[in-house]
Amino acid sequence: MNETLWKPSQQRIESSQVWQFAQSLNSRYGLSLSSYAELYDWSVDNIPLFWENVWEFSDVIHSEPYTEVVDDLQKMPGAKWFSGARLNFAENLLRFRDDRTAIHFRGEDQIKSQLSHRELYDKVERLAHSLREMGVVPGDRIAAFMPNLPETLIGMLAATSIGAVWSSTSPDFGIKGVLDRFQQIDPKVVIAADGYLYGGRYFSTLDKLSSIIEALPSVEKVIVARYIEKPEIDSIPNAVFWDDFLSDDPEPLTFEQLPFDHPLYIMYSSGTTGLPKSIVHCAGGVLLQHLKEHKLHVDMNRDKTLFYFTTCGWMMWNWLVSGLATGGTLVLFDGNPLKPDPKFLLTMAEELDINIFGTSAKYIDTLEEMGVKPNQVSDFPALETILSTGSPLLEKSFDYVYRDWKKDVLLASISGGTDIVSCFAGGNPWLPVRRGELQCRMLGMKVEAFNDSAQPVIGEKGELVCSAAFPVMPIHFLNDPDGQKYHDAYFNVYPNSWYHGDYIDISEEGGVRFFGRSDATLNPGGVRLGTADLYRVVEALPEIEDSVAVGQKWEGDERIVLFVKLHKGNSLNETLAATVKKEIRQRCSPRHVPEVIIATPDIPYTLNGKKVEVAIKKMIHGESVKNKDALANPESLDFYTNLTELK
Repeated sequence: MNETLWKPSQQRIESSQVWQFAQSLNSRYGLSLSSYAELYDWSVDNIPLFWENVWEFSDVIHSEPYTEVVDDLQKMPGAKWFSGARLNFAENLLRFRDDRTAIHFRGEDQIKSQLSHRELYDKVERLAHSLREMGVVPGDRIAAFMPNLPETLIGMLAATSIGAVWSSTSPDFGIKGVLDRFQQIDPKVVIAADGYLYGGRYFSTLDKLSSIIEALPSVEKVIVARYIEKPEIDSIPNAVFWDDFLSDDPEPLTFEQLPFDHPLYIMYSSGTTGLPKSIVHCAGGVLLQHLKEHKLHVDMNRDKTLFYFTTCGWMMWNWLVSGLATGGTLVLFDGNPLKPDPKFLLTMAEELDINIFGTSAKYIDTLEEMGVKPNQVSDFPALETILSTGSPLLEKSFDYVYRDWKKDVLLASISGGTDIVSCFAGGNPWLPVRRGELQCRMLGMKVEAFNDSAQPVIGEKGELVCSAAFPVMPIHFLNDPDGQKYHDAYFNVYPNSWYHGDYIDISEEGGVRFFGRSDATLNPGGVRLGTADLYRVVEALPEIEDSVAVGQKWEGDERIVLFVKLHKGNSLNETLAATVKKEIRQRCSPRHVPEVIIATPDIPYTLNGKKVEVAIKKMIHGESVKNKDALANPESLDFYTNLTELK
């Protein structure tokens, strides 16, 4: 299980920024940090010093210095970071203004464009001028209903240069899903595209946009970017085309200097159990956390190209665009990554010399299921790191990458969430890759696994807890005047410790394994079992395309029900059911064996590609699922109503 699949060369270690950071600490404080484990321990034992050094190592642009790094590490929530500092998020992302490429854009296989750092700066300057002219001021909300276009990034940078607060969703959200989010934030401006590409088809969003704007009386201006069509926007109140709105004679770009904890982003919980929570993140916290992750964990710099397959409704978009602060090149992609050719992103990676390729665990698994062998596309000489998130990366996917993609590559499974718009655990170029494990806990994040007695354990499963404050904790939730919703979301289980809702195991070597969400944890006979264990085994069987396991209340206890989605041409007969149970018994434990196995035509996923066990659990217990608009395939839930096999 913990087989080592890759080790960095000494040259790669010593050329990495995390190594250089450790040497700077050794020199400054007379230390002798010689391993990642020692560096990690120092970072969580000396949290204020650690973040002070990240600030200096990353050369944060600021107009006023901080007077104190943090007031109280045990104050969760409410710790105040970098008091006195004044800075601007966009200024740090736009620090380079030369002719090097800042952005490559690909709209599937149909549209190509690129912008230099200078061209990007100029477009931000033009948009910011026009936004200021129409009255946008610090604290105003600007909402984007956009594909992953360069205009989306330009909009965010222009908004945040002023100190406006940015919030975005993807155009594949339904009207209700968008309004569930945007009606909470009262945006002054909405930026939208006329549509989006998916699978070679163009989908207009103008009818949806019209309905959305009608329900948002706070909106004073709608800026419509032309993507493919030549649309009519007369029916949309206060609408103007992007090109017509941009100033032709802008004043020099002014970066509003604001406190460290000035609001930057409003993010949203998935909303699968009710109205999405509106989570407010601050500019300084996001900037510092992302600089740490990009530089020290991903080793991103001016000479590298970073890609992440994401929509603007997923936090990985916010994470990706922060890569501009390193001065490197970003690749933005809009569309279906598998059509018309499942090798398209691989071909793009070769063409654009992508060094850091980010995607979802589902994408990697799908490539293998489709029989795609990336090493037949290219040997990817530029590729150094593959990042994966969204769900635990299956062991077989680790094997697939090293067998069929590239042997000398850092495969980093990473995990965090919208709640922190960053990671608790992930990778770094100083450690080996072990099969099925995330390489490490992230620097400065005091991540522990708590057992049932609220004690930290090593080598045992427990709840993911962060037991010291960190700069990118949300500053608050919207519509939560007394902070009760915020407190209940993360701090009602362990006092003064962040409870994240993931079930993990931290190894003696410092690696981390994830076993699924706590609210989806199986509990037969009072023994807690992670769903990820089952999926790793079941989805390795050739007959099974996908699976989901839930606990059903049964005779005063709980029994495990496993739903399997079969590959075409297969059926769930007694032989396959027996094989499934045998594999689970041998490779997990007898307690993991499901009492009931049912074939299903589909499994519900969020728009961000995560299985929704909780929704299925509600359906089989006759409870309602409140917000189906948060699902990519809400119709899939119909199957789980009144199943005779569960009566």
